[in-house]
Amino acid sequence: MLDRRSFLGGAAGLAGILALESNSLAATVSLSPMPDRALYDQKEEAYWTEVRKQFLIPRDEIYLNNGTAGSSPLPVLRAIFDAYNEWEKMAEPLDSYPVWGYGPWNEFRDPLAAYVGASRDEIALLRNATEANNYIANGVDLKAGDEVLISDQDPLGELAWNLRAKRYGIVVKKFPLAKPTKDAAEILNRINDALTPRTRVLFFSHITLTTGLVMPAKEICSLARSKGIISAVDGAHVTGMMRLNLHDLGCDLYAASPHKWLMATKGTGFLYVRDEMIDRLWSTIATEGWDDPTLRAERFQRIGSSNIPSLYGLRAAIEFANQIGMDRIEKRHRALCDYVHGEMVKRGCESWTSPTPALRCGMAALNLPTIKMKELQEWMWNRHKIKIVISGSPGSHRLRLSTPYYLQFEDLDRFLDKFDIYNRGQRGA
Repeated sequence: MLDRRSFLGGAAGLAGILALESNSLAATVSLSPMPDRALYDQKEEAYWTEVRKQFLIPRDEIYLNNGTAGSSPLPVLRAIFDAYNEWEKMAEPLDSYPVWGYGPWNEFRDPLAAYVGASRDEIALLRNATEANNYIANGVDLKAGDEVLISDQDPLGELAWNLRAKRYGIVVKKFPLAKPTKDAAEILNRINDALTPRTRVLFFSHITLTTGLVMPAKEICSLARSKGIISAVDGAHVTGMMRLNLHDLGCDLYAASPHKWLMATKGTGFLYVRDEMIDRLWSTIATEGWDDPTLRAERFQRIGSSNIPSLYGLRAAIEFANQIGMDRIEKRHRALCDYVHGEMVKRGCESWTSPTPALRCGMAALNLPTIKMKELQEWMWNRHKIKIVISGSPGSHRLRLSTPYYLQFEDLDRFLDKFDIYNRGQRGA
C-alpha cells in the first residue's frame, strides 16, 4: 500500500495535475496551452506534437486501443474536476430533488446536437452506446415473427436484439460482410438480398467493431427508408473519429459512445431519435415524464440521479475537438491508419480492413494466423509499453489497431519496429 509520501510523489510526477492540499476535493488541473492553429499550416507534425501534450499518457507509452476507450485530454479533466468541486458543495435550492436528477440539461444537449448535426429535442444523454442500443431494441414496437436484419460484424450490438428474440419471439437475421469489403455497392447488394417482407428494422454499425469498416450509412438508411424499414445505427466508433451529421445521414435511431474517439468522460453516451420516431419509441426506464410527449427525446434520459459532472467533461471534449477542427482530426486519423495498415500489409499480414480508403478511417484490422497473439500483446506492453488489443473471441488471431490523432508517425514506426523484432524471433523459434 502506498504511504502518503509515496502517493504525493506519484502525483507530482503528473506535473502538478492535482492540487491535493486544497481544502476542496477536486481542485485544479494545470493546463498546457493549445498550439496556435496557424502552426498546423506551417508545420503540421509540430502541431500534433504540441497537441500530444494535452494527454496524460506517458510519452514513452503508445496507446493503440481507442476502439475500447480514449484518453481524456487535460481540458476535459479540468471541466470534470471543477464541476465536482461545485456540485459536491450540495448548494442546490432546497426544492431541487432528487439531487442531480431530472432535467433537460440543455447546456449539454445543445452543443452536442450542433456537433452531431441534430436538434436538441432529438438527443437523449445516456451513458454509452450499449445503453442506447438497448433503449432502441426494447423501445421499437415488434411482434413475434418480425425480423431485425443485422450484419455479421455486430457481435456486441446484436445482444440486445437477441434478448428480445429469446423473450418475445422476434427473428434476428444476419447478412454477411466480406473480410475485407471492397466497395459500397457490395454492401448494399448484400443488404437488399437479405431483406424480406417481414423485415421491420435494419440495424448496423456505422463503423464495425470487427474490421473497422466504415459502412455507407447514408445509402443504407436511404434504402431502409424506401422500403418502410426502421434504420437503427450503432455509432460507437464514429463520434470524434470522423465528421457526423445525423440529419444528413437520414437514420431513424443512432447510438454513440463519445468516450472512445471524442475522448469524452467515461460513462457519457447519447441516443438520437429522429423527430418523427420519438412518439413511436417506448421508454425503457419508467420514471417521471416517461409518457410525456412534450419532452421529446428528453424523456429517454430521465433515469433518476445521474453523474452530471461527467456531462461537463462531454461538453469540454466537444469544445476541444472543435478547437482543433473535425476536418483536421478526420484527416489525421485516416493518414495514420493508412500508414500503419499499409506497413502491416507489406509485412505479410492479412488485411480485414477495406482496401478502399473511403471505407476505413481510424481503425485497421489485421489477421495474423501464424502469430501467438496473446503472447504478442503481453510482450508489446510488458517490454515496450505499447498497448494493442486482440479483437474477437479467445484464440482469435485478429489485431485491431486504433490511430488517435495525437499519435506521431514515429510512434507507429516504433510499434512496427518492435513487431518486426517479435516476428523474426518467433520465426526463428
